[in-house]
Amino acid sequence: MNRPWLCQSLQRASSSPIPNLWHDQHLAGAEEGRKVRPCAIVVATADEDGDTRVYVAPITHSRPDDPHAVELSTAVKLRLGLDDAPSWIVTSELNRFIWPGYDLRPVAWDKPDVFAWGFLPVGIFAALKQGIAAHRRERHLRLTPRE
Repeated sequence: MNRPWLCQSLQRASSSPIPNLWHDQHLAGAEEGRKVRPCAIVVATADEDGDTRVYVAPITHSRPDDPHAVELSTAVKLRLGLDDAPSWIVTSELNRFIWPGYDLRPVAWDKPDVFAWGFLPVGIFAALKQGIAAHRRERHLRLTPRE
């Protein structure tokens, strides 16, 4: 992945497979997510060492207990190459890690150099940002560092 793609993700979130670590698992001492799942790349920033830190929101098939979760339509999921089962982007939890890092997985075993399904529509990305902002205002946003 090149840096221009990451810069574009600031305007339009993309989706990548990552072993998301839920915050409660992190607090229980887990260091690795139990399941590789699609995650929406929310923002990428450069730290003082020049590393790119990426913040991602998990995508799940289970309806989350998150009033600001963003439902993905079947049409969007199929365009991205995901399954057609109902899915939501969780806006109450973010993982943060260095890009690229050991957490990043290819989208398929036969595509070892492809790490993203594609960009989310602008409206979905706007709803994702609004949901995250609402949780931050409410002090319910949970951040799990993966560095």
